[in-house]
Amino acid sequence: MVRDGYYYGLAALVVAVLVGYFVHPAVAVIPVLLGAFFLWFFRDPERVIPATPGAIVSPGDGKVTSVADIFQDGRPQTRISIFLSVFNVHVNRSPIGGVIRNVEYRKGNFHNAMGEASAEDNEQNIVTVEGEGQTLVFKQIAGLLARRIVFTKRAGDTVARGERIGLIKFGSRCDVIFDTSAAVKVKIGDKVAGGSTVLAVAPIAAPNIGSPTVRTGERA
Repeated sequence: MVRDGYYYGLAALVVAVLVGYFVHPAVAVIPVLLGAFFLWFFRDPERVIPATPGAIVSPGDGKVTSVADIFQDGRPQTRISIFLSVFNVHVNRSPIGGVIRNVEYRKGNFHNAMGEASAEDNEQNIVTVEGEGQTLVFKQIAGLLARRIVFTKRAGDTVARGERIGLIKFGSRCDVIFDTSAAVKVKIGDKVAGGSTVLAVAPIAAPNIGSPTVRTGERA
């Protein structure tokens, strides 16, 4: 479980005790149920991380709501959007292994994360990761209920594919943006699991094996 779950759960328990003592024991059921929800919401299950070369895994649990071709920085890219409801695990994981080259936090609105405008207008954290022969961008996007984006890494940090890198509280969206040369493995409507579902597979460059170098005075 994410540590935040204990904080929220304990706070709800304290409220339940106070309400039960000063109001009525029956009313205390409400904060008790709320505390149980917090403990369940902040669950953090272990995942089996695929070892497929070039695999781009889902940064979070949820449903694929968009697979689109876009232009970013003047280049054609593929964007996969994943909607996380309040019933999904909200721990986020790195789609690939590599070095975090840039982290950009943008303030914004809290529109419905399923809407197209949320990709640009909503509060979000934009992370660029370089590794495994590719450069990839993924976004943590706040939704209608989400009010806090947590990111536990910094630019310059090295991450493994599927490694935990943060979470978004109470409903959100994750976008993954990568080169169009990668073969997409999911479609709209698919349910995905953070760290274990392969969204796409990028081509792996073959090693450059040329002819052996022949030095003067030596035989090939």
